[in-house]
Formats: sequence, C-alpha cells, structure tokens
Amino acid sequence: MKFNYDVIVVGAGHAGCEAAAAAANLGSKTLLITMDMNRMAQMSCNPAVGGIAKGQIVREIDALGGYMGIVTDKTAIQFRMLNRSKGPAMWSPRAQSDRMKFSETWRNILENLPNLFIWQDTVSEILVENATVYGVRTALNIEFRSKAVILTTGTFLNGLIHVGAVQLPAGRISEPPVYGLTQQLQQLGIRSDRMKTGTPVRIDARSIDFSDLTEQPGENDFKKFSYLDTVSCSLKQLSCWTLFTNEECHEVLRQGLADSPLYNGQIKSIGPRYCPSIETKIITFADKTRHQLFLEPEGENTREYYLNGFSSSLPFRIQMEALTKIPAFKNIHIYRPGYAIEYDFFDPTQLTHTLEVKSIHNLFFSGQINGTTGYEEAAGQGLIAGINAHINCHGGIPFTLKRDEAYIGVLIDDLVTKGVDEPYRMFTSRAEYRILLRQDDADMRLTEKSYQLGLADKCRYDLMISKRQYRDELIRFIENYSVKPEQVDALFKQVETAPLNHGCKLVEILMRPQISLNDLTHSLPELNAKLSQLPLSRREEIIEATEIAIKYSGYIKREKLIAAKIDRLENFNIKDKFNYLEIQSLSTEARQKLQKINPQTIAQASRIPGISPNDINVLLVLMGR
Repeated sequence: MKFNYDVIVVGAGHAGCEAAAAAANLGSKTLLITMDMNRMAQMSCNPAVGGIAKGQIVREIDALGGYMGIVTDKTAIQFRMLNRSKGPAMWSPRAQSDRMKFSETWRNILENLPNLFIWQDTVSEILVENATVYGVRTALNIEFRSKAVILTTGTFLNGLIHVGAVQLPAGRISEPPVYGLTQQLQQLGIRSDRMKTGTPVRIDARSIDFSDLTEQPGENDFKKFSYLDTVSCSLKQLSCWTLFTNEECHEVLRQGLADSPLYNGQIKSIGPRYCPSIETKIITFADKTRHQLFLEPEGENTREYYLNGFSSSLPFRIQMEALTKIPAFKNIHIYRPGYAIEYDFFDPTQLTHTLEVKSIHNLFFSGQINGTTGYEEAAGQGLIAGINAHINCHGGIPFTLKRDEAYIGVLIDDLVTKGVDEPYRMFTSRAEYRILLRQDDADMRLTEKSYQLGLADKCRYDLMISKRQYRDELIRFIENYSVKPEQVDALFKQVETAPLNHGCKLVEILMRPQISLNDLTHSLPELNAKLSQLPLSRREEIIEATEIAIKYSGYIKREKLIAAKIDRLENFNIKDKFNYLEIQSLSTEARQKLQKINPQTIAQASRIPGISPNDINVLLVLMGR
C-alpha cells in the first residue's frame, strides 16, 4: 500500500504546526507526523508567547494567515504590552497562555483543516534520490511518499538532558530522543553541531508565600495578537509575580558549581547568551547581590508555576536548597527540577531564503534545527517553509520576506547569511528598519502579500483594507481640520505643553508628544464625532495606527528612503556567477566566506560577517556597475 502526499512535516512543535497548516491551507495534501498527538505545539519552556521583537513576529504570523496569534488570544490568561515607555517601534505584545489549552486549541485547529492529515510515529529516515527528497520512513517501518519534506525536530535529535551528574537521553523531559537522522543527514553532506538550552523548576503554588512577592497584573485594553475582530478569550485573567534572589541563595549556588554540568565539562555545547542559567548569572554578574525572578502561572486551573530567571542544570538538591533561601520559597514544593538539554542542529547557511536545503531539493528545515530558540522564531520559520514547500510542489514564485518587510525576513536572512554560533534569539536591535516593522502595522505590511499568495483569506484581507481606509480618511481629516487656541488652552495647561499663539491645523497639535487624539475629543466636538464613526470593535486600533503614522511620519519616510537605496543591491543577482576563490582582489576571508555561502545578491553578500565595503565594490565592478 502506498501513502502519497504533497508535503510531509516532521514534528508538531510550533514550527511544524504552522508549516503544516500553511501548506494545507494553500491546497497541498499534507501529512503531519508527530511522536505524540497530545503534545502538539507544546510550550516546552515558559507558558508565554511574544515579548521583545518576538511579539512583532507573532503579529506578522497572524497578518500572513498563520495561527499562533489566534491560539494565543484564545488561551491567554494575561496580556501586556512591553516597552510602552519607548517609541512604538519598540512596543512588543506578550501574553501568558494556559499551557494545556494552548496545545489543545492547536490540535483542534489542525484536526479540522482540509488537506491536513496526522500520523503518530517517529521518522527514522529521510528518503532521498538524486539529491531530491521523495518521502520518509518511520520507526514502524512505514514509508510515506511526498514531493517535499519539512524537518522541524526541535530539541529531539540526539537529545540529552542534564540534572547535575544525571544524564537522560530525551527530546524533552519524559519524551524519547530521535536517533539516526543526524547521522543520515551528515552522510548527505549537511553540517551539524550541538547546542544547549535549559528550563527552570516548576513550583506548586500551595507552597509559595505570595505575601513576599510583588504582583504584576495584566492589561485589559483593546490590544491582542490577532488582527481578526472575531477572536477573543473567555479565560480567567491571572497575575504574574516578581521576586529576587539573595546572597544566601547565591552562596548555595556557588558551592554547587563543581557539580554543574555547565562548569565541570559535562556540557560542551553552546547555550543561549540572552537566557542564561542562574549559575551563569552569579558568575557573569558576580557583583550583583540579587537577580530578579518572575513567577508565571502555567494555566487557569493549575497550581503549577514557572520560575522565569532560574534556569539551571545543577543537581536537584542544590536547586532546592538555593530556592529555600528565598523567603517566599522557604516551604517550597516543586513538580520537577530545572534541567539543561543538548541537541543537534544544522548550520543554517546551508539553506536558501525559502529555508530549502541548498544541496537537497525539496527538503526544508525550520525551527530549532536551524539553531534558533523560542516558539515565535520557530513558528515564523515554519510558516515560510510551509508556504515554499507548497510552491515547490505546485509551481509559483518562491515566497520570501525582505529585511524592511518583516522581522521574519530579518530572522531568516540572519540565519542563512550569517549562520549561528549560539542559539539565535530575535531582538528589535537586530532590525535596521524597526520603525517600519512595528507590531501595530504588520497587517498593512503583509496581509496583501499573503492574500495574493492565497493563504490569507478574504475576510482578513477586507479587514485590513477597511482599517487602512479608515486610517487614511482620519489622517486627511486631521491634516485639514483647523483649531483655534481657545479650543485647546485648558488641555494644554493640563498636560503642561506650550500654548498656541495662533490657529493651526490639528495635525500640528497631534505632533506634540504630550497630546493624543483621545485627549482632544472633549475640546473638539467635530473630532469626537469623526472618531465615533469608526467601528467600535476596532476603534482604538485605528486611532493608534493613525497617531503613529502622523507622529512618526518623518522617521518612517527617512527609513523608507534608506531601505529603498539598499533594496537596489537586492536586484544584483550574483548567485553561481563567480568562483570567488579565483578573485584575487577580494580579501582571503571574503573569498572563503563568499564561496561557502554563495549569496543570492550583492545585498546579501554585504551582510556576511567579514565582508568589507571594498569587497562589495570589487563585486560591483565585476558586475559592470
């Protein structure tokens, strides 16, 4: 019996779920293979989605027609907008989710998608012939044929958990690792390496003294992840809590360092710089007498809490003793200790911008297999891999996003151009055009692209078009509406901004940082009437989009000009046009790196570490420019 599909997705983590959904929704007959159907889109680490730059990625996924934003909104038990004190380019949405309901909601979506089929098993072999993938073989010795395969293996390839001297082969706690795939891919010429990540203890809330903690409630305004106005949450909203370690806690940790796998040579792979273990913190920041911790609820009805900031691979005894030195935890009971996990990944410079392996046609990698960390980075890659696997099967132009179009574009370009030497995590600082990549306008940037592709549906597209129309009409009103000084004098005194000496257009008033449109509604009845005409369910979203477009118009225009200049270099295709090793006018480092990566364009070449402006000038001369 033959089992034939267009696309096979291996692994049902955040990358695999988005990849399978995208391919199926575009029309490909898709098979999603997972080791455990009860753990789809498992939140293996903290029960949260979004955060600095990650929240922007989730809004981009939603704008493109993916599901992470929808699932998060439906299962959120807290929502907050981070970085409100900074400009809107830095605002980043973040939500706590009910971990069990998050996975359950994803499974319900996937099981009901047309064209999507699910199989519970472990993939043991990728089937390749003439440098082209044609299917997979599973542990049950069943062969599934396909035109494309997407690997989203997370931390399962040769996964090894560390808790002190104890080592457990596992992909996650209590889940078996996957053996054989790394070795097979190495034999096919694909370079691999090892990485490490970790997770902290899970605590029983009944053993916590909350009177010693500082409450961190969520927000209840209009903001959420999905742009759809039909998505909402009915779950009880819960607080997070903050606390600090102390010197007594640190002393216990220091005494246990000899038994730390990170410091006794037991772990040899590289861990994440930006999410260090507690033992790394007390060494790297030896002058600090305390470190902040965040206690996060795992769900609406569970007593389980996640201790953010206390990731550790120390022996269980050391973790427990250190925690009991914190007053709120003096009677602590935990469900399981923190642990570190080592796993295999593959150098992402071996991929194209579509996330297809350069040396094997129709084989795609996405997620932690590419050296990234984080649910959001994985989901963004999965969406792009799923789209392009479908395109490879049915024809069409490869779908990629540029650095000035999306954080997802920045993420993938960084991976395939620069590679990774530690688990890659997205930050706003990685994006040179972050004023253009704000969380508020991901739908304006991306929904039309996805609609033309066939992924975003007409309902989503129409919502975006109407939002743009309402915003632009409101901007025109603001640019043409005249205001007299006496209309706003009282407000200006209240917010302590300089008074008007003469009448002016409303747009000039709104340019003042102290003034918002909502502030002006009591002073300007015509404005209030105009805002009242906006659809109630989306009114605040449209008002915010209008204000940002006006207040930051100068910055936005300048960044668009810069992006346009750089974009011209993206038109100079140089892939396969040179034997770089023979170009003596290039530096030795440039020859070696250009030969290894074989960049698609001049612009991509310019972003490779070690490539100088002089090297780029040499290539431009050789191109006749």
